[in-house]
Amino acid sequence: MSARNVGSTARRVLEQLRHDPRTLALVLLVPCVLMTLLRFVYEGRPRVFDAAGAPLLTLFPLITMFLVTSVSLLRERTTGTLERLLTTPLAKLELLLGYGLAFGLLAVAQVGIAVAVSLGPLGLHVAASRFVLALLCVAVALLGMGLGLLASAFARNEFQVVQFFPAAITPQMLLCGLLTPRQHMQSALRTISDLLPMSYAVDGVHHLSREARIGGALWLDFGVVVAFAAVAIGLGAVTLRRRTE
Repeated sequence: MSARNVGSTARRVLEQLRHDPRTLALVLLVPCVLMTLLRFVYEGRPRVFDAAGAPLLTLFPLITMFLVTSVSLLRERTTGTLERLLTTPLAKLELLLGYGLAFGLLAVAQVGIAVAVSLGPLGLHVAASRFVLALLCVAVALLGMGLGLLASAFARNEFQVVQFFPAAITPQMLLCGLLTPRQHMQSALRTISDLLPMSYAVDGVHHLSREARIGGALWLDFGVVVAFAAVAIGLGAVTLRRRTE
C-alpha cells in the first residue's frame, strides 16, 4: 500500500468538493443553521434545548455524510472515473482509504464547526468534554460514510440513492431514542433499536449531557458505533464495483 496513492486520491476528492460550493454549504453550514433554528424554537427553555440539541448533533453527520458519500461515489461509477482508476496501479484499498481520508477530514470540519457554534454562541450545555462529544460525532460520520458507500453500490442513479435514505437512515432516527426514550418503547421496537448503531450514539450523547465523568458505558456506546462503521465500510469495500450497469 502506498501512502502517496492514498494522499493523491484524497487530494483529488477534496479538490472536487472545493469546486462544489453547494455541497460544502450542505455539509458545513446547514447543521449550524438548523441548530440556530432549534435554539429559537426553544427560546427561554434552555433545558429543553440542551435535551434536544445534543442528540441532533449526532444526526447531522450521519445524514450529510451518507448523502455526500453515496452521490460522490455513484458519480465516479457512472462517469467511468472509477473504472479508469481501477485499471491503474492504484489498489482498491488505497482508493477506499483515500476516499475515507477526504470524507473523514470533511466530517471533522463539519463536526468542529457545529460543536463550536452550538456550545459557544448558541449556549448548548453538555456536562462532559466537548472533545469527547466531537469524537462521538466523527464516529457517526464514519458510519454515515460506510452506509453511503453501501448505498452507492446498489443504486443506478442519484434518484435511487435518495430512495435508499428512508430505508437506511429514517428507521434509526425514529428508534434511536431521539423522539422518545427507548425504555418506554414496546419490547419489539426496543429489540430492533438495540440492533441499530444510532441508538448507541444517542445513548452516548445523553450520557455526555448528564455526566462529566467518562465511564465505561460511554466507551461501550462509542465502541459499538465504531464497530458498526467499520463493518459498513468493509461491506462497502466488498461491493465496490468499477461501474454501475
